[in-house]
Amino acid sequence: MMTKTRPTAEKDIEMRVVVQRVQRAEVKIGGITKGAIRSGLLILLGIEENDTDEDVVWLCNKIAQMRIFSDSDGKMNLSVMDCKGELLVVSQFTLHASTKKGNRPSFISAARPEKAIPLYESFCTQLKSGSGLTVETGEFGADMQVELINDGPVTIIIDSKARE
Repeated sequence: MMTKTRPTAEKDIEMRVVVQRVQRAEVKIGGITKGAIRSGLLILLGIEENDTDEDVVWLCNKIAQMRIFSDSDGKMNLSVMDCKGELLVVSQFTLHASTKKGNRPSFISAARPEKAIPLYESFCTQLKSGSGLTVETGEFGADMQVELINDGPVTIIIDSKARE
């Protein structure tokens, strides 16, 4: 019997995050708040099949040190750590949607739960230990509703392979 392998939908796929500077953010599951933060960063995390712990460490360091908060002169010179902000991490496999063919996105490059869950948990743990900040989360695989007030607005997309 032949087993199907999952082809990569795109070349050089990576762990991908969308980082939003927020005044506040909240994630609910079934109308119940699972995680909520005040000023800080909402992080939407997409994990791909080829991602590793190395991607986790690099992204967590990049996010914690990224200077996207305003200093006293109004310039983006401060990190979330400098501001003692909070972090909310929400898993989002749809960040790996391929829209090359047809009108229905393909999510074939998104990691399956057995691969993605440990990396998601590792990401949250690494972010908390590396930054020393409060890290709230959604729930992997759940149907979540995210509410936020984007500050700025400041929204940044980071791909883990961008470091290479």
